[in-house]
Amino acid sequence: MGPLRQEVEPGSVGLDPKSLARLDERFAHLVDDGRLPGYLVSVARHGRVAHLTTYGHRDRAAGLPVETDTIWRIYSMTKPVTSVAALILVEEGRLALDDPVSRYIPAFAEPRVYVSGSGSETVTRPAQGPILIRHLMTHTSGLTFGFYHSHPVDALYRDAGLENSVPSGADLARTCDVYASLPLQFEPGTQWNYSVASNVLGRVIEVVSGLPLDAFFAERIFGPLGMTDAGFHVTPEQAPRLAELYGETDDGGITPIPGLPLHGRPRFLSGSGGMAATARDYHRFMEFLRRRGELDGTRLLSPESVGTMAANHLPGNADLHSFGSAPHRLPGNTGVGFGLGVSVVIDPEATETPSSRGTFGWSGVATTTFWVDPARDLTVQFMTQVRPTSSNAVFPELRRLVHEAVVG
Repeated sequence: MGPLRQEVEPGSVGLDPKSLARLDERFAHLVDDGRLPGYLVSVARHGRVAHLTTYGHRDRAAGLPVETDTIWRIYSMTKPVTSVAALILVEEGRLALDDPVSRYIPAFAEPRVYVSGSGSETVTRPAQGPILIRHLMTHTSGLTFGFYHSHPVDALYRDAGLENSVPSGADLARTCDVYASLPLQFEPGTQWNYSVASNVLGRVIEVVSGLPLDAFFAERIFGPLGMTDAGFHVTPEQAPRLAELYGETDDGGITPIPGLPLHGRPRFLSGSGGMAATARDYHRFMEFLRRRGELDGTRLLSPESVGTMAANHLPGNADLHSFGSAPHRLPGNTGVGFGLGVSVVIDPEATETPSSRGTFGWSGVATTTFWVDPARDLTVQFMTQVRPTSSNAVFPELRRLVHEAVVG
């Protein structure tokens, strides 16, 4: 099918070329200032790509430019794919949102909740109820990440070798057993805390389907949707197209850093953040969601399932700011709820940047992001490869500039 390409002129689908030029100028300036190595941005309206820009380098030292077929580590943009995989099994009647996780991973049969203390002095109590599949998909399970430093349970994850979410040398099954051995931060369903939950969901998918996670994705999602370069590793033929990963430095620059071990199939298949993909791959995934579960005559989900995925599931229609744990009570989370693996705009007047009600999407730690705006019939993605040292200022600016470009 070839790489992603521009299909129509912006004006023909109600996008202002001058506003899109300002977007390009702004991000080119970040590249020229050494804050980004290079980037790709695509904006599609009514299913047609109307703006596609590449600029800068995928590998600065080698002088290799960003191209439309560059392969990117998408990290947490894997999570919506994992949610789609789970919903496929739900539609088949093999999984239900209200199933206890312990039905598929017995180690979660008797979860305990943190009460007080730290380290070996930690006090816990039995959870009042089980962790459900919907808790995994909405990040309300009580699980956490070891790299947070805001709660004693975070430290217990680090003590268990989980600062990077996986014990050294472990596979997905073993890793989930380690998660289950640790206390929950809170009673399932009572708070939102971004966590390792999508890894657990990935293991559930393996158990239910009888397939390794990468095989299930390839057979049930990537193949049917024509996502030809997407996967958990790159082949020798794909490797020259893989972008270098960079990290921010204290002076505002960037420097190469280690990334996902993509050269060879990984032992640990992360449903949270293990994927790599091209812009064309993710464009097809976005369009599948925009079209409510169908693309080019191939239907993987019903419109109702995609609607459920893209609806806010936080109790009382709460947002991430009010329902989130301490690290998530940020201004950018005001007016934003959470569905099944994606954020959802529930109050456009309260959001930090201009948004339409019902816009849903997610981002990756290497400064990749996507969103689907049903009200404006818009899909947007931005790809680069920089792990920031703090909250990323690129995303709000991108949203504002794209919002300004929609004129019809």
